[in-house]
Amino acid sequence: MIKPRTPPGVMELLPRDQIAFARMLEVIRRNFERFGFVPVETPVFELSEVLLTKTGGETERQVYFVQSTGALEKTAAGVPELALRFDLTVPLARYVAEHEHELAFPFRRFQIQRVYRGERAQRGRFREFYQCDIDVIGKDALSIRHDAEIPAVIHALFSELGIGEFTIQLNNRKLLRGFHEGLGIADGEQQMLVLREVDKLDKRGVDAVRATLAGEPFSLDAAIVDRLLAFVAVRSTSHADAIAQLDKLAPGREAMAQGVAEMREVLELLRAYGVPEKNYALNFSIARGLDYYTGTVYETVLDAYPQIGSICSGGRYDDLASNYTKSRLPGVGISIGATRLFWQLREAGLIATADSSVEVLVGLMDDARLADSLAIARELRAAGICTEVQLEAKKLTRQFQYADRSGIRYMVLLGEDELARGVVTVKDLRRQEQFELARPELAAGLKAKLEQQRALQGR
Repeated sequence: MIKPRTPPGVMELLPRDQIAFARMLEVIRRNFERFGFVPVETPVFELSEVLLTKTGGETERQVYFVQSTGALEKTAAGVPELALRFDLTVPLARYVAEHEHELAFPFRRFQIQRVYRGERAQRGRFREFYQCDIDVIGKDALSIRHDAEIPAVIHALFSELGIGEFTIQLNNRKLLRGFHEGLGIADGEQQMLVLREVDKLDKRGVDAVRATLAGEPFSLDAAIVDRLLAFVAVRSTSHADAIAQLDKLAPGREAMAQGVAEMREVLELLRAYGVPEKNYALNFSIARGLDYYTGTVYETVLDAYPQIGSICSGGRYDDLASNYTKSRLPGVGISIGATRLFWQLREAGLIATADSSVEVLVGLMDDARLADSLAIARELRAAGICTEVQLEAKKLTRQFQYADRSGIRYMVLLGEDELARGVVTVKDLRRQEQFELARPELAAGLKAKLEQQRALQGR
């Protein structure tokens, strides 16, 4: 007999946790739609030649290839024809390039789907996980105003999730590039290596990073290292302070001047978008992927749980689909790793096990009353109430235990006494209290109770 076990690197949930996860995804989807983004789904696998436009590196070592059993019988060597997507960005690039002449620009899409990476199995890292992305893609050009809209989406979404205070940290890659050029670090590859070291500040500490940058292979002058570490330590404390921090920067380099101007415009527009200043800040250490993002970059962190890391990140890029089309398609977007986020929030106690999606259980006290129970269930379902029927008569204590363990809050009972008086008994298992409703008023009465309950829970 084979021992039942899930493969490493997947998150498999029990029903009530699955309901909580589904509700989190629904909040994300709802806020994406509120801001005018439209849904897109792409196949779970892509042609390998399309997916692996950049060969080599860490990404290719994590790709899962798809091979049918029929293809396995063939002796032809080489890369399999299909591969599972490892993010939603490459599929988006292919999608926009393929349907470019059928889409309206700016193209505003959201996508909530699973992706696959051959991660090393470890706690909190997943090989199969949901990503939730939004992107705005322009044709030839895209206004910086879209960069300011993204934090408004982030603010609305995480405010509704209600998982605590958060800060949207902002930076601009042009600003970063201009600062490094001013230090004499002009080569893009060298900038990337320096920023990778700077990114280790929280783990290694200032002294260790300073020593690394001063030694081989960097050999940076001590004064340059001090200026660099002082620059990446900048965090604004208010809107006025963010503007003041930008004003302190010397705009000598063209890239620096552009970055400062774009960052200032984004900050000023955040007010018009209604994002409170407590929820955003400049952070000059944020770079994101050095070879991909070209302008505004974002990272969102929970203020009380910085150890969780970024819960939503992204930024501006100059050309989404250069591998698939000659058209210039600049864009801006963000991604939420929903599976890892849910796992971390649950570990931190910020997400509780949910009630069942079943709202009412119609009990059965006597097999002779089954038709009556089914009739009650039909009425409740017609009123939009998710209802289960106990199809076998059991002791009431066992029916109550089943409902409670399943997370069902309300139980409806119809016995001989209730039938004679034209009422039904409703038991609220959470409050451990019960009340009666006239049979014709059951659906309306329960619906009112459930709507009141949702309003109190902010759903």
